[in-house]
Amino acid sequence: MLEYKVHQEEFEEYVIFLHGIGGNSTVFGKQLNEFKKQYNVITVHLPGHGKSPSVKSYDERFSIELNLREVLKVMDHLNIDRAHFVGVSLGSIFIHALMQRYPHRVKSAVLAGCITRFTPFASILLKLGDGIKSLMPFLWLYRIFAYIMMPKNNHAVSRKLFIREAKKMNRECFLSWYRLTPFVKSTYQLVQTKAPHIPKLYISGREDHLFVKALEEDIQGDPSAETVFLDDCGHVCNVEKPADFNKHALEFLSRQSVCQLKRVQ
Repeated sequence: MLEYKVHQEEFEEYVIFLHGIGGNSTVFGKQLNEFKKQYNVITVHLPGHGKSPSVKSYDERFSIELNLREVLKVMDHLNIDRAHFVGVSLGSIFIHALMQRYPHRVKSAVLAGCITRFTPFASILLKLGDGIKSLMPFLWLYRIFAYIMMPKNNHAVSRKLFIREAKKMNRECFLSWYRLTPFVKSTYQLVQTKAPHIPKLYISGREDHLFVKALEEDIQGDPSAETVFLDDCGHVCNVEKPADFNKHALEFLSRQSVCQLKRVQ
């Protein structure tokens, strides 16, 4: 089973946090204390991260579907039928996939630094990375991408956090996740048709230059989606602007809880 931690267990509703590639629950360090005041909070380490099983420990091809089942296995183990989800970067992609394939397990979603598709520039970078990944240590490749995605001085804290935590990951696990990047767009494309009822809040930094423009374009016309764009902020907005992120995320989740209670009544 995936490594997980229950940070609070005295409320009715659960919030599950999902990290990005190479990261771990440390990325939510500035969220946990605030969220624990209102929700049961669970952090999960995806395969190849933290003390979760290696991507090579499974008897089937490593895929998004495999990862979805592993997270659902944790939920089933904890007797959680449905939960709110909060994800950053890869975590947001994963939540899109979860809403698309298992919508009945998701109450609502907060998606930070969300990636709906790769721009031509980002696609070129990924192809270049694919071509040179066998020629250099994966941490060099990760570091290069970190600086391209988060180039400014005010991105330094989140950039250093991601590079530091990526050092705990082994090469094969990183490359296995890297190979899943072509599936990014497909995880979002069917969300509106498969899960139109699930409320979503997208929080992104205005300086998330590789992804924010595509995000704005893609979610237009989605009645269940709300957006917040934070100024002077890059890709990992929950680290760079934690107070703003927490405020918007918790207000959103609170509204969803009230709406769901009214529907039950």
